[in-house]
Amino acid sequence: METAALIVVLVIALALFFDFTNGFHDTANAMATPIATGALKPKTAVLLAAVLNLIGAFLSTEVSKTISGGIIREDAILSAGADLFLSLIFAGLIGAITWNMLTWLLGLPSSSSHALFGGLIGATIVGAGVGGIDFGMVLSKIVLPALIAPVTAGLIAFAATKIAYSITRRYDGKPDGRDGFRWGQIFTSSLVALAHGTNDAQKTMGVITLAMITIGWQSGAHHEPELWVIVACAFTIALGTYLGGWRIIRTLGKGLTDVKPAQGFAAESSTAATILASSALGFALSTTQVASGSVIGSGLGRRGSTVRWRTAGRIGVGWILTLPAAGGVGALAALLVVWLGNWGVAIDAVLALAIILGLFMRSRRNAVTPANAMSDVAESGRAVELPDTPPPTRRQQRIAEAKAEAKARAEARDKAKAQAKKDAADKAKKKAQAKSDGKAAKAGAVSKSADSTRKEESE
Repeated sequence: METAALIVVLVIALALFFDFTNGFHDTANAMATPIATGALKPKTAVLLAAVLNLIGAFLSTEVSKTISGGIIREDAILSAGADLFLSLIFAGLIGAITWNMLTWLLGLPSSSSHALFGGLIGATIVGAGVGGIDFGMVLSKIVLPALIAPVTAGLIAFAATKIAYSITRRYDGKPDGRDGFRWGQIFTSSLVALAHGTNDAQKTMGVITLAMITIGWQSGAHHEPELWVIVACAFTIALGTYLGGWRIIRTLGKGLTDVKPAQGFAAESSTAATILASSALGFALSTTQVASGSVIGSGLGRRGSTVRWRTAGRIGVGWILTLPAAGGVGALAALLVVWLGNWGVAIDAVLALAIILGLFMRSRRNAVTPANAMSDVAESGRAVELPDTPPPTRRQQRIAEAKAEAKARAEARDKAKAQAKKDAADKAKKKAQAKSDGKAAKAGAVSKSADSTRKEESE
C-alpha cells in the first residue's frame, strides 16, 4: 500500500506537470489571432488567457468523467493489482508529456488532448491488453469528435465570416476599414480561453481522479473530481498558459497576420462555441484542431481565398501522428513497468526527468520571448492563401458596371454633340461658301456686262 501511495503521488505530480505543458501548448489557440491583428498586446493576451483558463476550469466536470470513468476499463486492470494500474497511468503520462515537450520545442501546434489519450491507451494495451480499453467510448467521445469538430467549427467560421463581410460592405476597398472587429476579438478570444479551461483542465482532473479511485482514496461510485483536484489543475494550467506559450504563439501568430480582424472575430467565435458545446456533452476535444479548422473556415469565407490542400494535409498528418506517437512512448514506458515492476517505475521517473530537462535545455539555445515571438510563419495560417487585394463583390461589380454604362452614355452624348457641332460648322461653311460663290458669279456677270457695253460704244 505504501508503494501504491508513492506511485499515486508521482502520478499526481506528473499529471499536474502535463497540465502545465497543456497550458503553454494551447495558449496560442486563444490568443495568437488577437496578438497578430493588434487587438491585444502579447503579455496582456497571455495574462487574460491564464485568468480565464483558471475560471473555466471550475465551470464543468463532464470531460473529467469521460477520462476517469470512460476510455479505460478499470475492472480489467484492477484484477492485476492497483500498483500495476497506477504504474500504467504513470507510463501513459510520460508518453503524453514527451510528445508535448517535443512539439513545444519544435513550435508545432499539436493536440495535448490526443497526446494524453494516446499515452494512456498505449500504456494500457501493453499492461492489460486491448481488453483494458473501451473502444466504443474512444470512438464516440474522442475519435468522432476529433473528425467532426474541426469541420463543424470551420463551417461555422465560414458562415460567420460571410455574414461579417456582408453587413460591413460599406468598408469594401478601404484599408483596415473593419478595425471595429479588433474590439470584438477581445471578447471572442476571451471566450476561447474560457472554453479551453472548461475542456482541457478537466482531462488532468480525470487522470488524478482515476488514480485516486484506484487506490481507494475516493469512492468509485462517482467520478466527480475533488475540490482540491479542481483547484490544483485550474491553477497549474493557468500558470502554464501565462509562462510558456511563446513558441506556439510564434508559430500560430505570425501565420495568422494575413487574417483580418473580421475573420479573426469569426474564427474565435466558432472555436469558442464548438468547445463550450462539446464540454457540456463530455466530448474531450482538441482545441488545436478546432482552432485550426476555424482559421481555415474563416479564410475560405473571405473573397478570393483558396485552400492550400497540401499544407492542410501536413497539418492533418501532424494530428494523426499525435495519438500513435504518444501511445508508442507510453507503451515503451509501460514495458519497463511490466518487466521490472517498481524498479521500472523508478527508471521511468528518471528517464522522464531527463527528457524534460534535456528538451528544456535544448530550447534555451533559441529562446522565444514576447520580443521575438512573431517571427515564423504558421502552418495553419499558410493553409489558406489570401490575396492582398481581394476580388470585387457582386455589389461592387454591379456598381462598376453601372458606372461604366453611365460613362459610355456620357461619352456617346459628348460624341453626338461634337458631331452635331461639326455638322453645323460644315453647313455654315458650305452656306458661306455658296454665298461667296454667288457674289463672285454676280460680280463676274456685272464685269462682263460692263465690258460688253464698252465694246459696243467703241464700235
